[in-house]
Amino acid sequence: MPAPTVRILGIDPGLRVTGFGVIEKNGASLSYIASGCVKSGDADLADRLKTILAGLREIIGEHRPQQVALEKVFVNVNPASTLALGQARGTAICAAVDAGLPVSEYTALQVKQAVVGNGHAKKGQVQEMVKRLLGLAGAPSADAADALACAICHAHGGQGLGAIPTRGFRVKRGRLV
Repeated sequence: MPAPTVRILGIDPGLRVTGFGVIEKNGASLSYIASGCVKSGDADLADRLKTILAGLREIIGEHRPQQVALEKVFVNVNPASTLALGQARGTAICAAVDAGLPVSEYTALQVKQAVVGNGHAKKGQVQEMVKRLLGLAGAPSADAADALACAICHAHGGQGLGAIPTRGFRVKRGRLV
């Protein structure tokens, strides 16, 4: 019996720019569906969060994913930036949960390991591997590539090439400890 096709929405949350990427997994095969960014501009915080929520609701409604993969927030040097990113991330989770979708979370280290094979890969390397893995004509923008990479990580069972075990670990400064 063939494996069912699963549509996955990957989200790279950000307060100014939230990247999204939609892929389909059919067995071991991955297919690109769509990607892009929800831009919230320089409005006040409440309006930015409203823009992110509305944008993700529209994407979910249009592409009908069955699962959502989201990048975990890491602690930044600037506490205010970390808090703002957490609010954007919470808004993305709310959009998914409101649509009745299961949400899985991955650290940047897990995502990069799954896509590039190196948890400390640069953004350009992630963009190039996403392009290759999905057979794209060109590399997606950095935010869209990060979202697609998150979806790819989820499609690979969150383990990817390096099979990073995460049970019993926590994230500190963007790293598993």
